[in-house]
Amino acid sequence: MYISARQFDQVIEMGNRQASENPAFPVIHQYLAWAYWGKRMYPQVIAESKTYGRLNGDPRDVEFATALEQGYKSGGWKAALNKAIAVLLEQRKNGYSSPYALAQLYADLGDADQAFYWLGVAYRERDNLFNLKTDFLLDPIRSDPRFADLVKKVGLPQ
Repeated sequence: MYISARQFDQVIEMGNRQASENPAFPVIHQYLAWAYWGKRMYPQVIAESKTYGRLNGDPRDVEFATALEQGYKSGGWKAALNKAIAVLLEQRKNGYSSPYALAQLYADLGDADQAFYWLGVAYRERDNLFNLKTDFLLDPIRSDPRFADLVKKVGLPQ
């Protein structure tokens, strides 16, 4: 709820407290990563994503976090996003990878056409679109008329 309301500092404060009380709880690290992402604190995004992947035990999450880290080290946040996109696309060849997550990454990268392509795939695959209207990562494409069309198509209030 705090992430949707863009109260990232609140998430970080609560998340750090929860993480210190229960350091093996993986989900809190995912929320911390999103909160840091909202504040554009990329090294912290990567650190929390790595912790989430390690604690979650899903090798795909570890691979995603590693891609972010390698990309960031080699060329900054845009390189991190491109490397993470490549990982998710490869994961889709061998199993499930969220098309909504790909749309988020493309939107953050500034590639509206690819973001809308993957939002379309997410819609067709019935991926999680409930945060469509509040997801800060979709802000770069929110003013595009295709966004309002998708919100209407999904059935969310205008």
